[in-house]
Amino acid sequence: MKKNYVLDTNVLLHDSRAIFSFEDNDVFIPIYVLEEVDSFKRELSELGRSARQVSRQLDELRGLGPLSVGVELPGGGKLFVALEGVQLPAVLDAHKADARILSVAMAVRDKGASEGRRTVFLTKDVNLRIRADALGLETEDYEHDKVEEREYYTGVREVTLPKEEIDRFYQAGELQPESSDHAPNEYVILKDETNLSHTALAKYHPGKDRYVPIIKTMQGGVWGIRARNKEQAFALDLLLNDEIKLVTIVGKAGTGKTLLAIAAGLQKTMEEQVFTRLLVSRPIFPLGRDIGYLPGSVEEKLNPWMQPIFDNVEFLMGLSQKDKKSGRSYRELLDLGIIAIEPLTYIRGRSIPGQYIIVDEAQNLTPHEVKTILTRAGEATKIVLTGDPWQIDNPYVDATNNGLIHVVNKFKSEKLAGHVSLVKGERSPLAELAATVL
Repeated sequence: MKKNYVLDTNVLLHDSRAIFSFEDNDVFIPIYVLEEVDSFKRELSELGRSARQVSRQLDELRGLGPLSVGVELPGGGKLFVALEGVQLPAVLDAHKADARILSVAMAVRDKGASEGRRTVFLTKDVNLRIRADALGLETEDYEHDKVEEREYYTGVREVTLPKEEIDRFYQAGELQPESSDHAPNEYVILKDETNLSHTALAKYHPGKDRYVPIIKTMQGGVWGIRARNKEQAFALDLLLNDEIKLVTIVGKAGTGKTLLAIAAGLQKTMEEQVFTRLLVSRPIFPLGRDIGYLPGSVEEKLNPWMQPIFDNVEFLMGLSQKDKKSGRSYRELLDLGIIAIEPLTYIRGRSIPGQYIIVDEAQNLTPHEVKTILTRAGEATKIVLTGDPWQIDNPYVDATNNGLIHVVNKFKSEKLAGHVSLVKGERSPLAELAATVL
């Protein structure tokens, strides 16, 4: 039996192609949703882009016939712009857009019930779902691009082998896997089936179809940083491997995501000169992704949001309090052009060759924003995305549909990409405890 889906504004702003995601079911857009979409179209942001895209799509579909009576969608269903609502309870303010949208959804439900159809109201607004439920509407979150937590790809697996196999790996520097179901560049912890303390760290090499050793960092570490656990060793292997052009690192606060990425970036930029410079950016959300309200130049406006990056750079530079008092700071690397700090707002339309790009806090990006960033990569550019899917400031994404997790799962089968999840906090015992229990 076909169903009716009524879409809230935030569904269209989250996924501008949402109207094409319901197979042969009918889709209804309340007229008040279009008014809200129109209010976003002038914004120079992801919401503005989505609003403009929705308007263009509806204008194209309008050419097929009046939207008020329905036009055919590619999947077999129809799209309607719904105009009429029902009388709402007096406790709801009929002048508010949310109440008017609910009114239209109830009218669609009542008409659908007379035809034997279920009607589902879709919104990403939790409070609106609660109000819709109180009014007797069947309501759900829009989950078209959501990934279940159990489906998260961690980039690491354990394999139990006879002692002789692990010894053979150490002697030959490679080992034929028993199974070929590994993802490219997937990390493997080889464990002795009789002695679990006898282990080896390896990576599946897709070209050789073999387990191979991971990169061993130099004696002094990478800019003084050494891996403190096996997951950090895997992360450094990815970050220092020039064949891998896209790295995703996921982990809770204090696991070392950003520090490892910057250390590897400085190593590849300053020491090995593989890349021309290290470009670092973060999404800016406290001001709605717009830095215009802060005084000063772009760099001065970015300083409050980029301070965690600067703290890590100064830590890697080994600056003492005496050095800082004498005027030394991260600015030395900025002035030399080794490090550049840029807002993601201005990255659209650019081509960025030969650079080591780190996008921190990538969990706050939508899948489309991540696509925009990755398609900027020019020849010989490497991109590193780091973030914690459980610390999200963007109201339009969550732990299961944000851009970082989207990339992890879309690229896990690609040879030029690698991923690792960091699980152990190394910042301090207090930070580890807080990240775990709070």
